[in-house]
Amino acid sequence: MIRAITPVATLLLGVAILLTGQGLQGVLLPVRATLENFSPMAVGFIGATYFLGFTFGCWKGPELIRRAGHVRVFAAMTALASASPLLHGFWVNLWSWGVLRLVTGFCFAVLYVVIESWLNERSTNENRGQVFSAYILINMTVLAVGQQMLLLKDPQQLDLFALISVLVSLAAVPVLMSRSESPRQIEETRVDFRRLYRTSPAGMLGSLASGLANGSFWALAPVFTVAYSSDVSLSAWFMTACVLGGAAGQFPLGWLSDRIDRRGVLASIALGSVVLGVLMWLLATHMAVPGLLALAFLWGALAFPIYSISAAHANDRAEPETYVMVSSGLLLMYGLGAIVGPFIASAFMTVANAGALFLYTAIVHALLGLYVWLRSLRRVPSGPEHHTEFNDALTAVITASQVYEEEQQHSGKDKKT
Repeated sequence: MIRAITPVATLLLGVAILLTGQGLQGVLLPVRATLENFSPMAVGFIGATYFLGFTFGCWKGPELIRRAGHVRVFAAMTALASASPLLHGFWVNLWSWGVLRLVTGFCFAVLYVVIESWLNERSTNENRGQVFSAYILINMTVLAVGQQMLLLKDPQQLDLFALISVLVSLAAVPVLMSRSESPRQIEETRVDFRRLYRTSPAGMLGSLASGLANGSFWALAPVFTVAYSSDVSLSAWFMTACVLGGAAGQFPLGWLSDRIDRRGVLASIALGSVVLGVLMWLLATHMAVPGLLALAFLWGALAFPIYSISAAHANDRAEPETYVMVSSGLLLMYGLGAIVGPFIASAFMTVANAGALFLYTAIVHALLGLYVWLRSLRRVPSGPEHHTEFNDALTAVITASQVYEEEQQHSGKDKKT
């Protein structure tokens, strides 16, 4: 693996610094909003605006890159993303934070497009899996590190916002100074949702359900932990437990789905997430912290891989010429769910209590699991389903790697023909 990642080491270093800041920002803002007495609905709104900006960035980012080039766009987006957390610290109110999170989501989506297309350009079919495995491992590790940085300073002061700004700014240095050749221009892709549904209803709706549940988690889980305990450090530990659980569950579940019907695995982990969500809702306030963190780890181990397995199932059924459309469509379905989800989840929390966040995710997962199970009973396969190699897409909650990996492979096939 070391030999495979050596050509992209500076890019991966930039990613590590960038996502450390992203991890801290993701947990700091909901905690600070809760301490400022923002309502759950307001925190949900702030979380949804990030994914709105992210979805828009996935849609329009390639156009920016075609106009200005990868390096210039990366520098511009880094500058905007670095200024945003400082402005959060200066202007603590709902509407300014909503606008700033929308800008941040847009910037990060475009940054991921640049970085990941660059990684694809510098990898080959023989080592791409190793390169992206290293990329995903770095993502999960530094997200957890960033979340733990919440414990360094008082979240009600400007210090942590300034630290995020510094980290995002420093991320540009290794990327802009890299000697790696800039990637080729990204081709425009159009998403056909009707065709996507015909290709893989389970994959499309699994991606939507993952966005509905996971988007709400990222936006509102710190609100849940602050309601559980006034100790702010719990938010960092809780988020880290979920992320580490997601990383731990990804590979064994992906391995299993490579060997049996993916729909069976998808339905099973969705229904398992229902059980864990209900337990979190009913028992969280009666449990000691170690028990709560154990449940969080298990919930992440089942809930986060839902997108990955949904994407793998969709690509199993896709024709080679539709890979880009399918991958783009799945990511956009995730983003749309992540926009809507925090609003619905925050309504649950307002009517009931903070633990109702996980009642909401349980309902989403129950509907998905029931649909996939019924679909698997009714559908008669038209022919043998050939599994594509499982592609770890855990970071789809924050990245667009699946889209651009498939795009580069597709472009390569076009050139060969």
